Amino acid sequence: MPAIHPFKAVQYHQGVGDVSELIAPPYDVLDLAAKKAMLDRNAHNVVAIDLPHVPAKELGPDKAYRDAGDSYRSMLASGILSQRETPAIFAYRQTFEFEGETFQRCGMAVTLDTVAFGNRDGGGILAHEQTFGGPKEDRKALMNASACQFSPIFGLHPDEDGSAVNILHTVMASRDADMHADMGDGIKQEIWTIDDTETIAQYQASLAGDDVFVADGHHRYNTALNYLADLEAKGEVAADHPARRTMFVLVSMSDPGLAIGPTHRVLGGMEHYEIEKFIEVSQGLLNIEPIDNDPQTFLSQMDTLAEREQTNAFGIFDYATGLCFGAWPAVKDPLEMQFPKQTQAWRNLDVAIIQHLIVEEICQPELNNGDPINWAFPHSIDEVLAIGKGEETGSSIAGGGKPQLAIIVRPTPLDAVRDISRAGELMPQKSTFFYPKLATGLWFNPLR
Repeated sequence: MPAIHPFKAVQYHQGVGDVSELIAPPYDVLDLAAKKAMLDRNAHNVVAIDLPHVPAKELGPDKAYRDAGDSYRSMLASGILSQRETPAIFAYRQTFEFEGETFQRCGMAVTLDTVAFGNRDGGGILAHEQTFGGPKEDRKALMNASACQFSPIFGLHPDEDGSAVNILHTVMASRDADMHADMGDGIKQEIWTIDDTETIAQYQASLAGDDVFVADGHHRYNTALNYLADLEAKGEVAADHPARRTMFVLVSMSDPGLAIGPTHRVLGGMEHYEIEKFIEVSQGLLNIEPIDNDPQTFLSQMDTLAEREQTNAFGIFDYATGLCFGAWPAVKDPLEMQFPKQTQAWRNLDVAIIQHLIVEEICQPELNNGDPINWAFPHSIDEVLAIGKGEETGSSIAGGGKPQLAIIVRPTPLDAVRDISRAGELMPQKSTFFYPKLATGLWFNPLR
């Protein structure tokens, strides 16, 4: 693993007390209405600086980023934000409900050496998802204007002996949290500041040799790399320059609170789509059979189907009729001919089969004249159904059009994330869903 460092974080309330009105969900899950609601509650909420332009998936006007940088510096000057005098790492616990169970996910906020993605001696920082230009342009403009990282990257590490988890739990059991928050979303956020050198050294040693797998924040880490590259292109950058480190929250793969959910696919905008036509043109590529017409039982029925067929299994939901189907590839390893150089782990991904077999081999050529189709990425069956009713605006079909077909998937296995990342391969977008997201506003990492 690239070296782990404590850092002199910038924080609200000097890192103590209730910051519920000041933190926010990640910038990329918020719209204008959500931003306004948070600013109405407290004008100094982090969205004032971390979300200068909506949607954050594209570059906004220069003034928006300049104003965000000015707001950040104004909050520092007024004392609303302050920087620690001594470096620290921060134990972070999120308590939440997921699929009817209570979880507590624990991680550690640190900075890591900003190094290129890829395998390295002693451990590397490994990507698993594709990135796109618009979000990176947005984050880069904000970083240029503020010289600060406002939200941490979510990283996973193997921690095979559980030593990192044990350190976290020991700290959390020893005293009350220093800082806490509840945004009203059912997730309790708690922070313990750790500035004693002995505990920091123990945590650093527990991760020696581990890889870090980026679970969420690929665009932000690419932005950190690009920011550092720009500085280096302008002249020599000192070895201890703050831009040589990037803020992460590291979560152990051994953490019992690590919850992984699915990201389903909703497709729309297909000119010639009808469920009967879809079934017809899928012959030879997919096997499709009717199942109980109860979308809430999709996942259990898919488990049964996967065990029976010993292969990938999908749920198919037709919005027009409400009919439900089970589906599985008609041949073993259906992507082998198309992607012979990809690893078996990559070719076995549900999301890869959906993109390259169902969408590119069936839906686009047979049902949409070869043209791209529209996507949405809901995480629950309730969201899938809400999209059909026009209620789930946050997951509406990109580019417009009505939802026609939902493909229900099971969560991507953690082993697949590890194996594919170590092979240097990238999954399709929205392949993983680690719940919940990390909060933004608990720590900032200044780059000057």
